[in-house]
Amino acid sequence: MYRTHTCGELRMQHVGNTVVLSGWVQSRRDFGGMTFIDLRDRYGITQLFFDESTDAELCALARKLGREYVVRVEGKVRERSNKNPDRPTGDIEIEVQKLDILNESKVPPFTIEEETDGGDELRMTYRYLDIRREPVKEKLIFRSKLAIETRKYLSEHGFIEVETPFLIKSTPEGARDFVVPSRLHAGQFYALPQSPQTFKQLLMVAGMDKYFQIVKCFRDEDLRADRQPEFTQIDCEMSFVSREDILNTFEGLTKHLFKEVLGVALPDFPRMSYDEALRRFGSDKPDLRFGMEFVELNEQVKGKGFSVFDSAELVVGICAEGQAAAYSNKDIKKLTEWLQRPQIGAKGLVYVKFNEDGSIKSSVGKFFEEEALRSWAEHAGAKPGDMLLILAGEAEKTRKQLSELRLEMGRRMGLMKPGVFKPLWVVDFPLLEWDEETQRFHAMHHPFTAPKREDVERMLSGDRETMKQLRADAYDLVINGAEIGGGSIRIHDRALQEKNFKLLGFTREEAEAQFGFLMGAFEYGAPPHGGIAFGFDRLCAVMQGQQSIRDFIAFPKNNQGRDLMIDAPSPIAEEQWEELHLCLRQSEDS
Repeated sequence: MYRTHTCGELRMQHVGNTVVLSGWVQSRRDFGGMTFIDLRDRYGITQLFFDESTDAELCALARKLGREYVVRVEGKVRERSNKNPDRPTGDIEIEVQKLDILNESKVPPFTIEEETDGGDELRMTYRYLDIRREPVKEKLIFRSKLAIETRKYLSEHGFIEVETPFLIKSTPEGARDFVVPSRLHAGQFYALPQSPQTFKQLLMVAGMDKYFQIVKCFRDEDLRADRQPEFTQIDCEMSFVSREDILNTFEGLTKHLFKEVLGVALPDFPRMSYDEALRRFGSDKPDLRFGMEFVELNEQVKGKGFSVFDSAELVVGICAEGQAAAYSNKDIKKLTEWLQRPQIGAKGLVYVKFNEDGSIKSSVGKFFEEEALRSWAEHAGAKPGDMLLILAGEAEKTRKQLSELRLEMGRRMGLMKPGVFKPLWVVDFPLLEWDEETQRFHAMHHPFTAPKREDVERMLSGDRETMKQLRADAYDLVINGAEIGGGSIRIHDRALQEKNFKLLGFTREEAEAQFGFLMGAFEYGAPPHGGIAFGFDRLCAVMQGQQSIRDFIAFPKNNQGRDLMIDAPSPIAEEQWEELHLCLRQSEDS
């Protein structure tokens, strides 16, 4: 028997019991004739006690143990004389009577502690050691609880879990596919799914009514802290539903997860149109934990002889409450340089300080009289002590730049309170977005998204401005400025789907070759349907107040998409090239 109890289980009521524990040596402390060892497993840490006067041989063996040795001990539970109130097992210890070394360990390359001395690359190379650390272990346990509660909620609401294929057909829309060469079909390739989108729609045609899957998806795209080449979605679809049905169902799921896993009761989720979100916050995923809404100033500042404002399509600002005294000229210069970085690309920053003593200081003070600046304050709702930060330029770019500035000011001012969650439904997205590089429209979500009913007749007008105004029956769930999930009502009619493909620049032949299987299914009684997919890794991170999704994934990739632990991707053997017919294709290309 390796253990009668875990290392996090024993309490005062077990005093006097003989127990067996197994685990890893966390630390060892030698004091004269006594040795103390902290023994760790997934469940916690228990202190072991060895007394040289009672058993010198056993104590000598204990003093040979290094960090991360795997051991089994038998002993009696006793009350600790020096209790540890910060540890659940801190009232007791084990007076060890027998010790078995199950496996020795090399000295770990970094400390297995909450605060470790290992950098990201080192910890990813030895990820199996990193997972032993409490913060990482707890994140994976949290993820497991969240998955279990997701399945409970959806199954209780009539959803059926169905697995869809991982080896599918490559399509040109969306991000780049990961492709898999076929050995049996020379020169042909599978793709790994970016999403089970078409399959879940086919399941609705098949009459499954309510489907879900916690599923791996794959995208060969540039990586950031919140992106991985393989990630997990809570993928769902429903038949005979309106947008209202879907929003209510998955608002219910989100509330359930926060309540059951975090003990947090979320209020009803507000809704905001895409256009309103851009106008008020410059983003389709605004962080509502703080205000600092955009204030448009075109009418107040144009035509006064200041060319930067006069030539701009949009002049817009934010009011940073109480920051007038906090920012020196040097601070403003640093903030301006932060905005001018290539990642943001602002040309400059205009500031107006409304000081507590009633005076006003501004970077454009020589162009505008004090009376004009006071009118800006009135328009922006600025009070004495506040600072107005203003950007000007092309409308779309300027809103994005000011959105970044708003978030940065929110961080600096401590407005993103941990443990506060502000959910939001963003609705009525554009159906299409124009790509200047390819000179064509692309689907903002995906080509199976249904337009708003009132916009269907205008879909093939041919006028670019009209196309830009088309609205999709689409919606995103945003929490604390992060997009948690997105979905839409789908097209379920072949004629409308063909119309949408034409709008996106597909020829009839291209649409048939790539998506004929789906349009063909629509001819056999496809029900009205819609759905949503939550980014599961990102939901975990947001609920835990983390920026990166990496620690919520057991074996993640680094920023270059590499698995440092197993050294992947890696070359394959020459025979595999031949079996997969890649040598033939390579020689033809050369």
